Amino acid sequence: MKNFLLTASAAALALAASAGYAAARDQIQIVGSSTVFPFTTAVAEKLGQSGKIKTPVVESTGTGGGMKLFCQGVGENTADFTNASRAIKDSELKTCKANGVTPVEIKVGFDGIVLANSKAGTVVDLTKEQIFKALAKNVAVDGKVVP
Repeated sequence: MKNFLLTASAAALALAASAGYAAARDQIQIVGSSTVFPFTTAVAEKLGQSGKIKTPVVESTGTGGGMKLFCQGVGENTADFTNASRAIKDSELKTCKANGVTPVEIKVGFDGIVLANSKAGTVVDLTKEQIFKALAKNVAVDGKVVP
């Protein structure tokens, strides 16, 4: 839960800092990843509760759909933010630039990891400490594995 609060705080700061861009429309518009949607919605609701701006509108369009909407252009008829569960593709960046959009990436978290065990196989019984230590040996920083 601590990581989520840090993520939420970082996202809220980003949203609050850019609230002026959506002033003509009266609300910030956010589109994108269905994976990130619940977290973005929670941050948007918290920001709305602050009373400083209207609660941002968050739409789950998927990462690709969000990029497409976000890269359409700048103005009150286009999205202010897009959430993504991956980095922007070169083709999406090209579309953004062609439409006057300059994306700024803000990393606020990473996707989760699921460990599964076949019912037919030997049960793998790992402690949280063992899993943490195994993951900590191969940490990726900016796409490069750091031992």
